[in-house]
Amino acid sequence: QVQLVESGGGLVQAGGSLRLSCAASGRTLRGYPMGWFRQAPGKEREFVAAIRWDGSKTYYADYGDSVKGRFTISRDNAKNTVYLQMNSLKSEDTAVYYCAAPREDRRYSSVNFKYPYGYDYWGQGTQVTVSS
Repeated sequence: QVQLVESGGGLVQAGGSLRLSCAASGRTLRGYPMGWFRQAPGKEREFVAAIRWDGSKTYYADYGDSVKGRFTISRDNAKNTVYLQMNSLKSEDTAVYYCAAPREDRRYSSVNFKYPYGYDYWGQGTQVTVSS
């Protein structure tokens, strides 16, 4: 099993930036696709970004007021950590942000990265609040 711990959230003014980290223990993240999701009060958990198991591709949400072009997902396998750099933050980005990892037999493979059911392990989340 893998344990995921998010950090880096906080209160920021609109237009500001934050970098979220997702540190893993208990298992390497190398070779696994990883995702970031968020959940605002009263709303369902929604996809934000994902990164392919080898880091060669990244994917971003393209719904509504898209995060594409403002957020960047990356990974550092040596540190067993995945990041989400968030720039030009808007009040609509306010949510609890979660990172997610798939189960062990998904190593070196793809998952349905846009959907929560594509993942099996979740962190506890980190709160991001953007004030306007």
